[in-house]
Amino acid sequence: MTAISAIHQLVEEGSQFIIATHSPILLAYPRAKIYQFGDSGIYETTYEDTEHYEITRDFLNRHKQMMKILIEE
Repeated sequence: MTAISAIHQLVEEGSQFIIATHSPILLAYPRAKIYQFGDSGIYETTYEDTEHYEITRDFLNRHKQMMKILIEE
C-alpha cells in the first residue's frame, strides 16, 4: 500500500508508469488504465473485469469453501 502512495505522489508531479502486476490493490489505482492480454490480443478493461479482481473477490467472499477446494487431496 506504500507503493500506491508513492506512485500517486509521483503521478501528481507528472510522472507516468507502466506496471505489470497481478496485485488487485495496485490495479485499483483510480487513474490506472488497465490493459489485459488475452487470446484476442491486448485490450483495455475495467478493474472489476480483471481476472485478478474476480479471483480475489471470490476468495474473500468464500474463503472457507475456496480453501477446502484448494487443499483437498
